[in-house]
Amino acid sequence: MKGRETKLTKRYRKKGTFEEPSYWQSYSDMMAALLLIFILIIAITLAIYKQKTTDLEQTQIELNAAKQKLETATEELELAKVDLDNYRSEIEASRLDLEDSLLKLQAAYDAAALTQEQLAAAYLEIDVARGELESTRSQLQDIVGVRTDIIGQLQSRFNNSSMKVDAQNGSISFSSDVLFKYGSANLTDASKATLTEIIPMYLDVLLQDQFRDYIAEIIIEGHTDTSGSYQHNMDLSSDRASSVADYILNPANGLSEEKIEQLQSLLTINGRSYSSPIYVAGTSEIDMAASRRVEIKFRLKEDELIQKIAEILSQQTNTVPNPAP
Repeated sequence: MKGRETKLTKRYRKKGTFEEPSYWQSYSDMMAALLLIFILIIAITLAIYKQKTTDLEQTQIELNAAKQKLETATEELELAKVDLDNYRSEIEASRLDLEDSLLKLQAAYDAAALTQEQLAAAYLEIDVARGELESTRSQLQDIVGVRTDIIGQLQSRFNNSSMKVDAQNGSISFSSDVLFKYGSANLTDASKATLTEIIPMYLDVLLQDQFRDYIAEIIIEGHTDTSGSYQHNMDLSSDRASSVADYILNPANGLSEEKIEQLQSLLTINGRSYSSPIYVAGTSEIDMAASRRVEIKFRLKEDELIQKIAEILSQQTNTVPNPAP
């Protein structure tokens, strides 16, 4: 009986051992899979990092190359500007030479020292010289005459107005005594009506299509007399220029939204204190009343003029005949 129980007990224990589930093998498989996934993630990350590093290096190389090209182009532009200035000087010298030649030829004609044949040849030379001079003047007028055209149109526009346009720089000037009370930067009611009438007329000329691309700045400058300290007058002149600017940039005061947007991109406001006084004509005495003023003026761009000069140079180069062999 005891021996039978022992056999049954061993059989039971053996049977129980085989039926118990094995967790270690599943756990090791899972860890191996996770390790493989982790290795794959690291490999992919390294590949992406290497690719990004390569792309970054390539981008840096391209940026350095572009920077070098930009620096080279800038140097070439500076050289071109110098060449253009030299060419302008040569044109001016040629014009003076041509005028001198015309004077000499005219003097020779007046002295009646030439034969009929010589006179005919001289007239022909004069005609050729005049043609060259007129051509040069015409080209220069197209380039540097933009300011003259603007000033001419401004003078025509204000011909029937009490406002006068400066014939040299095209500026207009408002007396501070008209716009403000003495020592104040607040516009008077009467001055607002004046600004509403005058400013749109002035800007209509500057901002029209044929001139707008040439305008670099539209400037409002405040000026004072010499009473008081420089800094006090600087603050006052700046505040007065700002008051005028604030008024004209208000759509309710005469300018359209389009004109205001154009003006904002060009407008500069300056206070000049008493650094630019006006003197009584023929004397060194400062005209205090005239010095108290607000000026509105413009500045032209240089790049467009340089571009047009370059175009003319290119046209002349293409039209110069080759010398005979």
